[in-house]
Amino acid sequence: MAQDYIIPAQAHIGHVHLKVSDLQRSLDFYCGLLGFEVTTMYGTQAAFISAGGYHHHIGLNTWHSRGLPPAQPNSVGLYHTAIVYPTRKDLAVIYKRLQEAQYPLTGASDHLVSEALYLNDPDENGVELYWDRPKELWRYKEDGSVDMLTLPLNLDSLLKEL
Repeated sequence: MAQDYIIPAQAHIGHVHLKVSDLQRSLDFYCGLLGFEVTTMYGTQAAFISAGGYHHHIGLNTWHSRGLPPAQPNSVGLYHTAIVYPTRKDLAVIYKRLQEAQYPLTGASDHLVSEALYLNDPDENGVELYWDRPKELWRYKEDGSVDMLTLPLNLDSLLKEL
């Protein structure tokens, strides 16, 4: 299919809605650990949460998933939800918080354009916490595409931001 339409540059992902098995456990993770705030509750089955008072960045629901096991890792579905932090220092703050809570990471990468921490929520949904380097620092390949790699993230250097 030929590309005859390009999405407007101002478009962005508004929110992600996750099926979870235990709403309170998910709220403990997303709000209690990561710091999101509840904006709306739908009884005991769903919650909308946000950063900064937006109506919701993440929806959590048990409508079709209460008490069920996580999705199989080698199946179709969401790979991860990526949460962008405004600065490297903000990423360092959440990393220290995760360390203090002894919450396990599944990875930590330097992608040249960004630095990222990877973990799973209580339902094994992947979560990426990252910050973008300023666009003027990005490198480009000869063909004009962004030069991105997956290198180990220097976590000691990240903590020096604090």
